[in-house]
Amino acid sequence: MARNIGLNVAPPEHECNEDDCPFHGTLPVRGQVITGKVVSEKMKGTVVVQREYLHFIKKYDRYEKRSSKLHAHLPACLHVKVGDEVRVAECRPLNKTTNFVVVEVKSA
Repeated sequence: MARNIGLNVAPPEHECNEDDCPFHGTLPVRGQVITGKVVSEKMKGTVVVQREYLHFIKKYDRYEKRSSKLHAHLPACLHVKVGDEVRVAECRPLNKTTNFVVVEVKSA
């Protein structure tokens, strides 16, 4: 039975017994919720998510496209591949670079 994590996302179909899972473990989520595209899944249990956003340049009164990458923990109950749209939620630091966890997958 998946627990309610406080976000409007559907719980995963599969179950896992991982402590760092927001649905089946004890990992709390808080703060930002970001949507992005998976660009790498080479690390064990972690994916790299790229988000694109617009940045306003006041001098030219225009916007420019920018992008940033962030690392997100991938629980065992979720399955993603490169190119998938995912929602990640902020959590406590899990290691040196990972401060987010994947909570929803929208296949591409």
